[in-house]
Amino acid sequence: MTNKFVPIEPVVKSVTVACTPQEAFRYFTADINIWWPVSTQSVVAYASDFKETPEAVIFEPRVGGRIFERARSGEEHVWGTVLTWGPPSEVVFSFHPGCDEKEAQTVEMTFFPAPEGARVVLTHSGWERLGAKAQKARDGYNQGWNTVFVSAYANTRARNNKREGEI
Repeated sequence: MTNKFVPIEPVVKSVTVACTPQEAFRYFTADINIWWPVSTQSVVAYASDFKETPEAVIFEPRVGGRIFERARSGEEHVWGTVLTWGPPSEVVFSFHPGCDEKEAQTVEMTFFPAPEGARVVLTHSGWERLGAKAQKARDGYNQGWNTVFVSAYANTRARNNKREGEI
């Protein structure tokens, strides 16, 4: 009997935000600590049964840079590593929050001009590295990115646009 390799579809999400692609890129990377929902989507939150949150989420802006959270104790939890750094149009990183680096998937973020501002597309792939738990993980992230990217990133960016317009 032959084992057939069946690729697992990537998770793809897109949002349009009312700013330039450059601003959207900066907001996703440099301002990740502002918009990422750490109370529900962090290693520290999971480990503490959602009683604690990390002190910061940091996205180091360069190829080889880390994406990580820092606990209030100073302990760091690496989520991934920047593989491609191409502001203002693309950033690609490995992603394995709370897991071994060998299980890392790949997240590609692309930023395009759009009539309403910037179209931002998230593509999360590489599920096959997870073996038997790949499809379940993919399905979980399909929902999780709705919370983290579609809601938190886009909605927080929209709220910040309103505040900036009021100044």
